[in-house]
Amino acid sequence: MREFRDYLKEKLNDKEEAIAYLNTALEEYEKDNDVEAFLLALRTVAETQGGIGELAKKTNLNRQHLYRSLSKHGNPKLNTLDTVLHGLGFRLSIIPLDLNSPSNASRL
Repeated sequence: MREFRDYLKEKLNDKEEAIAYLNTALEEYEKDNDVEAFLLALRTVAETQGGIGELAKKTNLNRQHLYRSLSKHGNPKLNTLDTVLHGLGFRLSIIPLDLNSPSNASRL
């Protein structure tokens, strides 16, 4: 029987699946502030694209810095996050909140 992680990595080879996966992780972060889950999602997508070493080459970032930034206790700066996303073939985007949503009313 195949491991779930292997199945997930196979699915994430599809760019649209990777986008959906990262967006879901980011939405979950918005709900519970669990940055660890979002960083895990970034690491998983990086693994499907050749690993952290390959990402380091693409982004010209130090491999150890990437491991630290995307670790369980990582807290990457915005420019690092932007560089990582670009290295994975994505970019940051801003979308409007649904201001009528009950979960967003508390943030106003």
